[in-house]
Parts: sequence; C-alpha cells; structure tokens
Amino acid sequence: QVQLVESGGGLVQAGGSLRLSCAASGLLFSSYAMGWFRQAPGKEREFVVVISRSGGATYFVDSVKGRFTISRDNAKNTVFLQMNNLKPEDTAVYYCAGSPYYRDGASARSDFAYWGQGTQVTVSS
Repeated sequence: QVQLVESGGGLVQAGGSLRLSCAASGLLFSSYAMGWFRQAPGKEREFVVVISRSGGATYFVDSVKGRFTISRDNAKNTVFLQMNNLKPEDTAVYYCAGSPYYRDGASARSDFAYWGQGTQVTVSS
C-alpha cells in the first residue's frame, strides 16, 4: 500500500519560511518523479513544482520561482519543499504526489498516481 505523508505545515508571517516534508512508503521511491500541488480555499488544486527521479531536474510554477526549492533524498524516501519569503497568497493545503514519469513543464493532476493527505500552510500578512 502506497502512502505519502506530508508534514511541516503551519502558520507563519509573511516573509517567513517553512520546510515541508513528504515521506513515501510502499513504492520504489527512486522510480517516481515527485511533485507538490496546493489548493487554496475555493480554488482548484494547482501545480507548484516537480522534481525528477534523480533530483537532477526540477520545474517550478512562475509564482514560486526564486522563493521555493525542492529536493529529495532517495535513500530516505523523502521529498522536501523549502519555502522562503512566503506571501499570504501562498496560503493553501499543500499536497505531495508521485508520478511514474517526469515532465519538464507544468504537470497536470492526472500525471500523478499517488497523493498525500495534505498539510496546511497559512501565511499571515
């Protein structure tokens, strides 16, 4: 049974930082590209970033470029999302997801086979 478990969300002031983690089990982690999506209240779930199987390639949505970084530790089956200079518009539930292939561009939800339960990130102004 595949499980993706996010952690690290919370409440932070604008300009602050958070580091999200996503621990995976039940799958060959190194065979999956990993992504982060987010969903704000009343909005569609949107793509944020994806990282390739090896970690050598990434693709970010424009709104987070220069502020967010993604990394992975295949030995620990974990992917990380470092979020700096957070803005109130970053407030959302953040989901990690696993895809059997990497797309060098914005990814669709349908590209991803496995999803975590989400972690809340709230940025106050």
